[in-house]
Amino acid sequence: MENSTLPFYFNLTMFMNIGHYRYLAFVFCLMIYGFIVFANVAMICIIVHERTLHEPMYIFIAFLSVNSLYGSTGFFPRFLMDLLSDTHLISRPACLTQIYVIYTYASYELTILSIMAYDRYVAVCHPLHYHRKMTYKTVCILSFFAWVCPACNLTVTINMVVRLPLCGNIIHKVYCASWNIVKVSCVTTAVNSIVAMLGAIAIAFVPFAFILYTYLRIVIACWKKSSEVRGKVLQSCLPHVISFVIYSITSFSDTALSRQNLDKMNPFVAVFLSLEFIVIPPVLNPLVYGLKLPEIRRHIIKMLFLSNN
Repeated sequence: MENSTLPFYFNLTMFMNIGHYRYLAFVFCLMIYGFIVFANVAMICIIVHERTLHEPMYIFIAFLSVNSLYGSTGFFPRFLMDLLSDTHLISRPACLTQIYVIYTYASYELTILSIMAYDRYVAVCHPLHYHRKMTYKTVCILSFFAWVCPACNLTVTINMVVRLPLCGNIIHKVYCASWNIVKVSCVTTAVNSIVAMLGAIAIAFVPFAFILYTYLRIVIACWKKSSEVRGKVLQSCLPHVISFVIYSITSFSDTALSRQNLDKMNPFVAVFLSLEFIVIPPVLNPLVYGLKLPEIRRHIIKMLFLSNN
């Protein structure tokens, strides 16, 4: 084993020297962050304010918006500072905090999508029993597991990362990631890979499998129904399917990227792929639900109309 050290700073090496264009990049990213905050706060305010939207489906949509604000705030302020900085050092505590926030954000997104899938499954496959099954107590229990389970899982993961003896401080990303710290540890990566795989199965595979199962049941339930019923089901389920597909593609891109040799990849492509799952879902989710769901769209139009008057 190499001599281990405990570096107080990590060096984020994927920031490129783009000269004066960094100011343009800063403004562009600041606008994206501003839109994320505005759109998701608007979604939360509409759902909280309108009593007609105090239903499980809309409450879970508000959870997605809360999570988008949480994940974006854990990433963008530090990223915007680094865009304007010539050095990209981040302290060990700040790095571990960022890992916790970004990875809990990603886990929350999946668990929230899972309880949304269950809500749609009950609404479509057991419509007569929907209000009996999706009670206030049920929503509270589902919400508890959606928020608490990922937090506990990531707490254990971060605790393992903190204990690793390190033989370097180079992180080939624009933000801190647990796998990059594992790669600079002095412990053999085989053991860490097994532990990481088991953690990924617990927090990712099970919700993914559950979501796919619920939508398989929904498709089977709708197969023999009239085209009008299928249209209504599609209208209510399509935004959730779009969100799930967006999350699946972006999270897979980041996972695949972390296992690649970044020295052989175009740096702009590498940065874009690594940022997808942090930026794209918080931007698109409010648009998808705001434009596709008639109830929310109606209140958005009403709010815009009143503001213009």
